[in-house]
Amino acid sequence: MPLPRPAPGTTRWWVIGTVGISLMLAVIVWFALASANALTAVVTTYDVLSDSEIAVGYDVHRPDGAAVRCTIEAQDTRHGRVGTITDEVPAGAKSVHREVAVRTSARSVVGVVQSCVRVP
Repeated sequence: MPLPRPAPGTTRWWVIGTVGISLMLAVIVWFALASANALTAVVTTYDVLSDSEIAVGYDVHRPDGAAVRCTIEAQDTRHGRVGTITDEVPAGAKSVHREVAVRTSARSVVGVVQSCVRVP
């Protein structure tokens, strides 16, 4: 049994639909591949030790185990930066847990990982 042919004059819409679906599929594949190689850092714990120090624990997940430089920030109640430190994570395991102490200029209430970048 042969498949029915599209109605006359609708070929243009079939082509536009096919091209659109192909482009969407390409974007989905691109995002999937990009996220598979993503470098992520997640804060697991933070503990306010005093008015001038906070301890921050975080996990770094890197797909190839490359060396990474992370910037950890301490923030006050108004989300202002009151302290920062750069932590060098050497090459090694794909996932690693790190603990750092951040000195602060005022009492902090939270510690966050501001950024992580690969070190060449």
